[in-house]
Amino acid sequence: MNCPARSGILDEPTIEPALLNDWHVVGTSEEFAPGKLVPITLLERDLVGWRDDEGVAHVWEDLCIHRGARLSKGFIQNNRVVCPYHGWNYDATAQCVLMPAAPTEKPMAKARALRHHTREAYGLVWACLGEPAHDIPAFPEWDDPSYKKVVCGPYHFRSGYRALENFIDPTHFPFVHAGVNGIMDLPDPIPPYQVKLEDGILSTSEIKVTQPYGDPRNIPVVAYYAYKCLRPLVAYFKKRVVISDPQHAHLGSEDDRFCTFFTAQQVDATHSIVRITCAMNFDPQPTDAEVRRRQDLVYAQDSAIVDTQRPERIPVDLRKELHHRTDLLGQKYRKWLHDMGVMYGTV
Repeated sequence: MNCPARSGILDEPTIEPALLNDWHVVGTSEEFAPGKLVPITLLERDLVGWRDDEGVAHVWEDLCIHRGARLSKGFIQNNRVVCPYHGWNYDATAQCVLMPAAPTEKPMAKARALRHHTREAYGLVWACLGEPAHDIPAFPEWDDPSYKKVVCGPYHFRSGYRALENFIDPTHFPFVHAGVNGIMDLPDPIPPYQVKLEDGILSTSEIKVTQPYGDPRNIPVVAYYAYKCLRPLVAYFKKRVVISDPQHAHLGSEDDRFCTFFTAQQVDATHSIVRITCAMNFDPQPTDAEVRRRQDLVYAQDSAIVDTQRPERIPVDLRKELHHRTDLLGQKYRKWLHDMGVMYGTV
């Protein structure tokens, strides 16, 4: 693959290997519509995404190698990206195949767009700016036909780390999501829970909470959350849901689960885009619109508070903020980032 090996022509921010060589979500599969150029910013790098006639998604530097114009301002024609400045045509291998000012000449071998590793998984498009050191994190329910899957977002937050730490924190439910994910006048005491680091993944034992509107069925449930931090900007939970209203208990099953795969695209050190994929196996299945309506509400409530946190860059030095035992996973997450050497977007 034609991935730029730290090209000297680019004005690049310093990105630690843990982020540079990681997979990052840069859009949903739906956003990469055929015939459309998608401007993207990831870790302060300006990129362009597009989908070729074979249906393959591509992520390149947003730069024509000729005179540095933004390819995202151009267009797609005949399965080629056309530069808006001099019309240079780049095919799906990123090779320039036509220079309109010299149409009979074969373009130089060096006339190539700067291509990044790109993959699709879980209804999302992923890119790696360096060389992938890990595979894309696993989302087991995606390939399980008993689960309905719905991609939601994008949701805008300042810090992707703050947004992720909020995602793995059930103690804010009664206050930020009163009447939805918790009860303000009767918050659940959170008993001690376990966090383990195994195979590079942080995971918890189940955490029990009461939810008046715990899933798209709009039925009160008792939910048992089990969280995982999969990568610095990717997390997941699988919650076991038990209908708490005796009159509706017959509608549920002991196998009912609601899962969320969370991703954050760090645009720059203090701006991010969150996208999630939800999976649920209960019956009857909610519609896509019902799932998105609830997630849109919850993430709007989250961003209204999370974006007020200061500093915007998350402190990975545990002495910089006060921690309680109920914040155990958040503490472990910050130490995990620190131990990985993640400095971009942190303090």
